[in-house]
Amino acid sequence: MTGRESGLVPLIRTEASEARAIARRLGSRGKMEQGPVLDIVGEILDAVRSGGDEALLRYTAWFDRVALQPSDLRVTEAEIRAARAALSPDMEAILSEAASNILRFHEAQRLPDLDLPATGAPPGDPSRIGLRTMPLERVGVYVPGGTAPLPSSVLMNVLPARAAGVPRIVMATPPRADGSVDPLILAAADIAGVTEIYRVGGAQAIAALAYGTAAVPAVDKICGPGNIYVNTAKRLVYGIVDIDLFAGPSEILVLADDTANPEYVAADMISQAEHDRLASAVLVTDSLPLALAVGDALERQMARMPRREILEASLRDYGALLVVPDLAQAAVFADAIAPEHLELVVRDPDALLPALRRAGAIFVGPYSPEPLGDYFAGPNHVLPTSGTARFFSPLSTADFQKRTSLIRYTREALMACARQVAAFADAEGLRGHAEAIRIRFPESGPQSADAALPAGEARP
Repeated sequence: MTGRESGLVPLIRTEASEARAIARRLGSRGKMEQGPVLDIVGEILDAVRSGGDEALLRYTAWFDRVALQPSDLRVTEAEIRAARAALSPDMEAILSEAASNILRFHEAQRLPDLDLPATGAPPGDPSRIGLRTMPLERVGVYVPGGTAPLPSSVLMNVLPARAAGVPRIVMATPPRADGSVDPLILAAADIAGVTEIYRVGGAQAIAALAYGTAAVPAVDKICGPGNIYVNTAKRLVYGIVDIDLFAGPSEILVLADDTANPEYVAADMISQAEHDRLASAVLVTDSLPLALAVGDALERQMARMPRREILEASLRDYGALLVVPDLAQAAVFADAIAPEHLELVVRDPDALLPALRRAGAIFVGPYSPEPLGDYFAGPNHVLPTSGTARFFSPLSTADFQKRTSLIRYTREALMACARQVAAFADAEGLRGHAEAIRIRFPESGPQSADAALPAGEARP
């Protein structure tokens, strides 16, 4: 690998064979030593599980500097109505239209029931096998606090659950310094269809949603972004409840050729790099002139950004302008990275799409920028990060549905396969399984496999 600095962002000429080493470095972002975090989060989970609301209030006073009473934990309908009324008409329309787009996309994803004739049943027999699909009963959505409200996270986590038909959607979000909840978050929750909201944040909120307290109901699944303490808490309660994804820092990879507009590419890289210092923004291209032009555009555009300090750290440590010999090798590199967001800005994107199998979301063409997916287009912005797009998918309606197998055999259908089932059970040494079949056909049940053993030998 050879390289030189083009301003702040490294410009690297590389072969695709080196992609995996670069991918490993990017995938290690945020993998800090978690021993102390695990200890702290484990203590919080145990305290809330045993202490309930009292522990919640204690941690809220400690971490959020807000003194609440148990009756304060649930946000009132009056607060929610006031927040909705305070929205400007324009913002109300934007949130409502975005919610409509997201809901429409996710309603189309509902899993159907499955109903098939039972294999091996006699002709005309009514025996059936299938799957019954049902929504989860209670889902918890965590929405972080911080310096900026995230109504998009509300919409993207709540609306798939609503599309699935989940009847009870519970939201937890930290209180502000005065004990209130950000009105934009409350308004988005009301538009999305949240059924109840609690002013509690951090790992203690995850504990409350997992175990339940007198005030906060236990749920079946927890989704939503958060800091390392929230994400660690979600990992630790997984198994008691389901969770969405193991989230890591945000990332974007722009795969571009000489037709790409360098100003657009730079702006899209900045849109992800501004998230935090661990965010990654990478250009991979077969055009050295494009890479140089994007480097220059990044410098110019960053100069007018309010989060410039974060941008500089992110692009310096986890940004790159990678020049490869051709687009085929660029695609190999992109698949090795398995990015959360992949922008495809090339002359013939459809020719390259079949080679791109590992990405959370693919944005095709110069007028499909990543923020379009963050807020408005409809597909979910909760995506796999840190290379997990190799095996994880975007959050979807199916994540809020569960399926139960249905097996409905008649006596005749069971008799048609009774010998095979009993023999299978005998082969595994599970006599009780075999007898549960044979007992139904005492007059003509299949002979035990033990009968075929030499005298004196017993099946283990």
